Amino acid sequence: MDFQVVVLAGGTSKELIPLVSNEVPKALLPVANRPVLSYVLELLELNNLKDLIVVVEGEDAALRIGGWISSAYVDRLHVEVAAVPEDVGTAGALRAIGHHLTARDILVVSGDLVCDVPPGAVAAAHRRHDAVVTAMLCSAPVSGPSDSVSSGGKDKAKKPGRYNIIGLDPTRQFMLFIAAGAEVEKDVRVQKSILRAVGQMDIRADLMDAHLYAFKRSVLQEVLDQKETFRSLRQDVLPFLVRSQLRSELSLDGPQAEENGNDKAAILDDKVVMSQLMANASSPSFHEHGAMGCYGSVPFPRKTHKCCVYIASKTKYCARLNSIQAFNDINRDVIGDASHLSGYSFSAHNNIIHPSAVLGSKTTVGPQCMLGEGSQMGDKCSVKRSVLGRHCRIGSNVKVVNSVIMDHVTIGDACSIQGSVICSNVQLQDHVVLKDCQVGAGFVVSAGSEYKGESLAKK
Repeated sequence: MDFQVVVLAGGTSKELIPLVSNEVPKALLPVANRPVLSYVLELLELNNLKDLIVVVEGEDAALRIGGWISSAYVDRLHVEVAAVPEDVGTAGALRAIGHHLTARDILVVSGDLVCDVPPGAVAAAHRRHDAVVTAMLCSAPVSGPSDSVSSGGKDKAKKPGRYNIIGLDPTRQFMLFIAAGAEVEKDVRVQKSILRAVGQMDIRADLMDAHLYAFKRSVLQEVLDQKETFRSLRQDVLPFLVRSQLRSELSLDGPQAEENGNDKAAILDDKVVMSQLMANASSPSFHEHGAMGCYGSVPFPRKTHKCCVYIASKTKYCARLNSIQAFNDINRDVIGDASHLSGYSFSAHNNIIHPSAVLGSKTTVGPQCMLGEGSQMGDKCSVKRSVLGRHCRIGSNVKVVNSVIMDHVTIGDACSIQGSVICSNVQLQDHVVLKDCQVGAGFVVSAGSEYKGESLAKK
């Protein structure tokens, strides 16, 4: 299909501190004891997309991620890992690797995406419409987008979510408007020319931009070269392409890119031009009608381009690990309702207990739980809706609920852990109580300590 695939794996995301560190970049954070990046790589492999560029922010993170990919996917994928400077943003990352991009179209996938939507369907829609960009949209979480919720226990209450606001044409194939990030809080302003072209617009606040895009390479590179201040694909590049689609500033391939000698179309009155378009309001080809202005009875070409969407079925799973709350939610989903994504075989009790794990007397591991290789639990412990990593040592009378415990964690007797994330090599001494906390790698929590809604990490 002549698509080049780029996976944006990020670096050490500030939103995920203290879960991330120099030793554990975002792409290697565990989801059901597998690096989150593995979910994207295996989705691409399943769709026969095996020639990839993985872009990582920071040289150290690139070395760690590259080493893991080399060992995990040898003879399965051909992956080039490209290091770019830290904090350049998604648009900056693509700008930095521009010399690697040679195909007609580029498929850009966020490395923190966990989903079962075939990327080939997005690519096919992109080619079908000859679009400059096609964005995959999926149903937003009921409680709001995961990047609207921070980490502490207070955030369990529902808050007004910072949704994308997206305008679609009546056929729901073309994106006519998008507000993302801080723009969501502002008044919605839609260009009259686009409204006249389609007659009506479907405004949606229940869809999430999944950060899976197909771009026409020549257009993407032109935008990145001309707009040097653009840092984000979602907040800069995509809104720019959507705003300018009926009055394109871009050099597009094909007949629509031809300039008219005196550019008379540019001075035509929109009311005259768009009166023709209203008759075609429900047509998916309103861009083609918009490309023809009129000057008297003689038509003149106007440059347009198409911004398309692929809306995933509500039955599909789609989430991004872009916050601590999302980390918790996705881990629980992948051993729960979205267990088909885990790659594991579940027991008759609907859980996963590694054969080498050891359970003490009267210890119970409930459904939708995972206990990793070599981990040991003492007597009278209880685990509910939680993921426990590899080679953990857990004492007696320990309760773990709705939590994620990473590898090589030591937990003393009579501890209670609820709604928390415990990073690798942490030690909890006896009688520790944690609720809605995050504990960074290597931290020691003193015996008898009680914390609620805290982030604990080495200074």
